[in-house]
Amino acid sequence: SSSLHLFATKVASLAQKLAEILAEKSGKKSTFFQENSLPSTCYLRLNRYPPCPIPLFGLMPHTDSDFLTVLYQDQVGGLQLVKDGKWVAVKPNPEALFINIGDLFQAWSNDCYKSVQHCAVTNPTKERFSVAYFFCPSYDTVIESCSSDKPSVYRRFSFKEYRQQVQEDVQNYGYKIGLPRFLV
Repeated sequence: SSSLHLFATKVASLAQKLAEILAEKSGKKSTFFQENSLPSTCYLRLNRYPPCPIPLFGLMPHTDSDFLTVLYQDQVGGLQLVKDGKWVAVKPNPEALFINIGDLFQAWSNDCYKSVQHCAVTNPTKERFSVAYFFCPSYDTVIESCSSDKPSVYRRFSFKEYRQQVQEDVQNYGYKIGLPRFLV
């Protein structure tokens, strides 16, 4: 629909600007995100969680395998994240967008920014909707630490290699291992 297209266009621009601001804040004025994130490599996902009387994960605990995720959740809520080792519910605000740092930004920033573990839980009586925009690079983009003042935490890897490793781990172990696989 045209409203989804408009939403995607607006959040794509927002994600691009945020990535550049965060890069600048970490002392790296960079066109990296502009050059490596094409509209064709990013995607939008609509999530629907039907009501469920038994508390269940609508989405298992995970980190995002991208640079940034821009999330809109409705007034029902259900998003939770890990803060200081505890799961915390994110108060829904239909007037706001929620920004997640992804694994690739964590690796690129050499752990300056952290990819936060999060999940979605179902509501016992209400249907829940959310829309997530994933700001991703092209598959052949090489991710390497931008830090010059401390040794790299992660080895160089391509987005394609990262995605393949995540898929392999999920297939073999039933869950994503993620960045620990790419430590130096």
